[in-house]
Amino acid sequence: MEQRSKGSELLFFTQSCLLLLLLCFGGSVEAYKNYTVGDSLGWYDNQMKPTVNYQKWATGKNFSLGDFLIFNTDSNHSVVQSYNFTTYKRCDYDNALENDTTEWSAADPSSTTPQPGTVAVPLLKVGMTYFFSGDYDGDQCRNGQHFKINVTYGQGLPASLKDPPDEAPGPANAVAGDDENAPDTVVPSNFNNPHEESSDDKVESGSVSLSVFLKHFGWQLNGFLILVGLICSF
Repeated sequence: MEQRSKGSELLFFTQSCLLLLLLCFGGSVEAYKNYTVGDSLGWYDNQMKPTVNYQKWATGKNFSLGDFLIFNTDSNHSVVQSYNFTTYKRCDYDNALENDTTEWSAADPSSTTPQPGTVAVPLLKVGMTYFFSGDYDGDQCRNGQHFKINVTYGQGLPASLKDPPDEAPGPANAVAGDDENAPDTVVPSNFNNPHEESSDDKVESGSVSLSVFLKHFGWQLNGFLILVGLICSF
């Protein structure tokens, strides 16, 4: 009885150690994410999609540097990103400053057959960031096609989105609105867009899986378990 009790204690101790090892090797940092704006409704104004509410969609989500916003839209709706609250409030891309507002996708109002498309926008600055459609003198923006988010530092920018050392410095600070401006960062000309994924898909980031652990340490683990089995059998 005494031997069996000691063997059981040893087996429990061994299992605890293995669990701790798996947790250490299997843990991962929080992954970068792709967020599909509006989910299945896409990026449109209330005249096309009466039920869209992009601010409600953004509420409760944690946006960080290195994440991507995926806009599923068409050639009749533009994607404008700004760090200037006044530009956002006025839905006014035409008079925006170049150093605080970017049009990622321009619309073609003259097209009678709008073509569907996907626009991927990386989050490159900490702080308040504003998105809207700037076409038709801001009518699409005023008809619900706008939202604002707060971008946190998170893990920081991945290497693929950081500025090369020899590249020109980022643009000047944005004109102040009712929110503080984010630090300067420019988009490298060769950054990699993520492949299209569903909403909130995770991008792998520095994790070690169980399969990798077993590949490198499986033979030691098997030997250790055999030794434990021999001890427990006595």
